[in-house]
Amino acid sequence: MNLPNLKNLRDKLVNLERELQSPEILSSSEKLVEISREYNKTKEFVDLIEKIENIKQKIEELDILIKTEKEPEFIEMAKNEKDFLFQEKNKTEGQLKDILSGKNTTESRNVIMEIRAGTGGDEASLFAANLFRMYNLFAEHYGWRTEILSANRTTLYGFKEVIFKIEGKNVYKYLKYESGVHRVQRIPETEKNGRIHTSTATVAVLPEATDIDVKIKNEDLQIETFRAGGHGGQNVQKVETAVRITHLPTGLVVSCQDERSQFKNKEKAFKILQSRLLAMMEEKKHKERSEERRSQIGSAERCEKIRTYNFPQDRITDHRFNLNWHNINDFMDGNIQNAIEQLQKLDEDKRSANLV
Repeated sequence: MNLPNLKNLRDKLVNLERELQSPEILSSSEKLVEISREYNKTKEFVDLIEKIENIKQKIEELDILIKTEKEPEFIEMAKNEKDFLFQEKNKTEGQLKDILSGKNTTESRNVIMEIRAGTGGDEASLFAANLFRMYNLFAEHYGWRTEILSANRTTLYGFKEVIFKIEGKNVYKYLKYESGVHRVQRIPETEKNGRIHTSTATVAVLPEATDIDVKIKNEDLQIETFRAGGHGGQNVQKVETAVRITHLPTGLVVSCQDERSQFKNKEKAFKILQSRLLAMMEEKKHKERSEERRSQIGSAERCEKIRTYNFPQDRITDHRFNLNWHNINDFMDGNIQNAIEQLQKLDEDKRSANLV
């Protein structure tokens, strides 16, 4: 991809900054808005191009390391990181193209989804795994790509927590309605007396943040590395590849250890942190506008729910609009398109009514 001239864009940015400080511009709200928009647009270009240039430099450094390093394990790690950097470079160039074409909207973004087991013990962990499978199958239907960023698995093949990214066209537009507490009523496989159990899992859907959305200063981060632990107390490998990032101003902590490359784990953890910070910023904006809005996750208690999956009655109920669907097994197999389309339409109708 032929990048715009970075020096020219930086010079333009300096000139726009100077204009924004001039009394003439400050005295005219119309001119101020116009110059501010041009400044923000130029800043987006500069940030993305600088990121691409930095990635190119890191790739060159890895090429030197691969040629000079003698330890096979570190050569393999360098090659893995180089492959990952090429993916990041292509993705960033794609973001730049989207901005140039006017496609960089929240609705069109990829998402980071977080599913956590709530009340209900092992059954809640299994339900969290069921929801993860449901969204994976839904993503496959649209040809989207799913990637696990972090996972805390249980011995019964459930999840205490799983964080994953879904990449594709208009992902956030479709999945944003899935945020909230999901409740399941069913007879667990381990239940000997045939009693129906009630469990919950929480789902958070975050639009994938970019460096433009959230600026994080290096001095605000505490980054630690440690050895990634596998099942049964085993180590995934001898070197410290797992990463824990603490955002000091907010206290947010993100860990990632699924990859064999420290660089990949760091990039994944940083991406999760960015999206969580973006969600916090959006939440703050809504509160400042005096809009009532629940937290996406809530406290995961049984009374806080957006949807109930009742297996004995073969019924799914969405409590926001009092909708009901049947054929629950088909629903759990990822066929949730009709439900999402109904939610989209009802939400749009509600928004339109509020504008009248």
